[in-house]
Amino acid sequence: MPRFSVIVPAYEVQAYLHACLDSALSQSHADLELIAVDDCSPDACGAIIDEFAARDPRVRPVHLAENRGRGGARNAGLAVATGDYLVFLDGDDTLAPDALRAIADRLKETGDPDVLVYDHALTDWTGEAVRDGLATQLTEQGPAPFRLEDRPGLLRVCAAAWNKAYRREFVERARFSFPPGRYEDTPWTYPALMSAETLATLDRVCVHHRTRRRGSVPGTADRHHFDVFDQYDRVFAYVDQYPELACWRPALFRGMVDHLSTVFTERHRLPRGVRAEFLLKARAHYRRYRVPGHPVPLRARLRHTLVRLGLHRTYRTLESAKRLGRRTARRTTRLARALRSVALRLHYRVQLRLPLREDHAVFAAYGYRGHGCNPGALEEAFRTYAPHLRTAWIAGAEHHHTIPTATRRVRPGSAAYWTALARSKYLVNNVPFDRRLVKRPGQVVVQTQHGTPLKHMGLDLQERPAAAREMDFGALLADVDTWDYVLSANRHSTLTWERVYPGSYTTLEYGSPRNDVFQQATSQDVQRLRESLGIPRGTVAILYAPTHRDYRRTQRPALDLDRVTRRLGPGFVVLARAHHRHGGPLWTSGERVIDVSDHPSVESLCLASDALVTDYSSLMFDYAGLDRPIVIHADDREAFEAARGTYFDLRAFPPGAMARSEDELTDIFATGHWRGSRSTQLRSAFRERFCPWDDGRAAERVVRRVVLGESDPVPFLPPGERFPVPSAAAALEEQPPALVPRPASPAVVTETV
Repeated sequence: MPRFSVIVPAYEVQAYLHACLDSALSQSHADLELIAVDDCSPDACGAIIDEFAARDPRVRPVHLAENRGRGGARNAGLAVATGDYLVFLDGDDTLAPDALRAIADRLKETGDPDVLVYDHALTDWTGEAVRDGLATQLTEQGPAPFRLEDRPGLLRVCAAAWNKAYRREFVERARFSFPPGRYEDTPWTYPALMSAETLATLDRVCVHHRTRRRGSVPGTADRHHFDVFDQYDRVFAYVDQYPELACWRPALFRGMVDHLSTVFTERHRLPRGVRAEFLLKARAHYRRYRVPGHPVPLRARLRHTLVRLGLHRTYRTLESAKRLGRRTARRTTRLARALRSVALRLHYRVQLRLPLREDHAVFAAYGYRGHGCNPGALEEAFRTYAPHLRTAWIAGAEHHHTIPTATRRVRPGSAAYWTALARSKYLVNNVPFDRRLVKRPGQVVVQTQHGTPLKHMGLDLQERPAAAREMDFGALLADVDTWDYVLSANRHSTLTWERVYPGSYTTLEYGSPRNDVFQQATSQDVQRLRESLGIPRGTVAILYAPTHRDYRRTQRPALDLDRVTRRLGPGFVVLARAHHRHGGPLWTSGERVIDVSDHPSVESLCLASDALVTDYSSLMFDYAGLDRPIVIHADDREAFEAARGTYFDLRAFPPGAMARSEDELTDIFATGHWRGSRSTQLRSAFRERFCPWDDGRAAERVVRRVVLGESDPVPFLPPGERFPVPSAAAALEEQPPALVPRPASPAVVTETV
């Protein structure tokens, strides 16, 4: 008997069915049967299902002689299911990688509840995935399993069959089945939640639900949307059968009103000629199922009034007025922006004609994000070694809290922004400044870059369209022509920068300013940082920092961090750091996973951690200067090489142990290879090659050369005399903490230099 029965109804989804079935069969938890139901589809769905069944014995094809709709097709799958738990998936949806593993683990942790509710992400035709807005209801904190009375907010979670796992014995005992018609999930979901003796939640996206441009249920305008009334009749009929469920009528009523008003107000759902009829029927349902004595929440009163009174013409008038108001507001906003843009251009031209401010320096990083990276280290050094200069930092208002109080804050696009660009003598950035920048005689532009290049950069991206996207190489070279100085952390960087950014600038081989703190920090600083991040004493903190994938439209972590920490045991904590182009947190759940994507200083995270796990991120070159263990997890090397390209084969010259899978990575930490003698030897060679000048005084050298005019600023400290601050784990016993059993598959640790 398999652990899961994954039931997939298929009707006119031939373009998406391959991805759907593959997402189930490729799960790391393989104990499943995949029941694919061909709902008499007129396209190739039936043939696709048979092809999968011929390749994989876990696929159980079901072909229906007539179209029964999605509910009927699911019922056909239910009739032959044998798994412990039922998981539903629409034919154009996909399971997230490792979703069934996470579900299985959570079911085991919570004692096999009747229903497990998990999260989903809506994926539109562009491939962008947006997590459900009610994910806070799925927190795993608190006792589990529980009953609906303990977490009534679950009734507000999307009433879909595909965001839950159901114990099959519970479903069969309750004789649940899907009704005909659209919105068939409604009379299935609510009774299941109300009747379940035990419930649990999983705070993780397990399903990517596709919202197609056309052809999906919400996106098709026809009278079938009237089925929603029959479905709520079934819900309240079920409640009437069981008096003990009467307490849920107010919540169900509010949910019904919200649902009916949504169907009505989303204009693409109902044909124009039936909208008034729909609202009249909604009014009848409002009166039939309203529970007296239960006040309507303030935020929902307008919707309730719309449905209760059936104010179709009034609503249309209000909608017309709102549309007119929105159009007027948009036009007014566009006009105001145009006038402001003209005024700012005029202001900039005036500022360009005024004298340079010799004592002003302006800094920015990563497209006007917060204070940090090489420009951040230089800004502090400017104030320290050239105190006569006044510094300013350009950043969005949301990043101003990261800027030191002694530094002026400047918002991008403001009058102060254009004044700073026009009149500051020194301009420092790790990416290009505004394309409209006019470099004046006497201005000095320092391009710091943001790490040693492993990935292809600059002009080398001309042969990498997936990575270059719509990069304007002409504009890139125009920006290079404004550079006076470029920083380099090692000879590899020097040679690369001069080839991919050809220009007449001067290369300063002084080391990486952002890494100075690694030589200057103390053990007390490390302990303070760990306490501020909530890292428990005596644990090993692994900083997981993957880079951006140019070949993926949507980014996702390659590791299941919850599973990794469970397998490593309580002696390990993971600090999850998303790339700044990731667009959100890297991880949102887990007792021993701390998401630090929003932390303003990656250098502080390096200091707080005991080891780094990364893939192709330039952070490995900085971390090598700390002389702490580095583990490379590269499970998509071929795809990454094809899309972005690298300047050398990391397998031939790694900074430490290398893993090609999650099992291998776990094994490296379980066996202690991550800090073994071979890993130390690899790291030492890597550090010698890529950190020759990182002795803690790189920023000082830049200031003395660029600002103070010293030709030979500060001698380099010999590598043997550099002592970066040790990690907290260095004080622990060399014996690794007690761990779970190692994975059965053998692990490969790189043993070549």
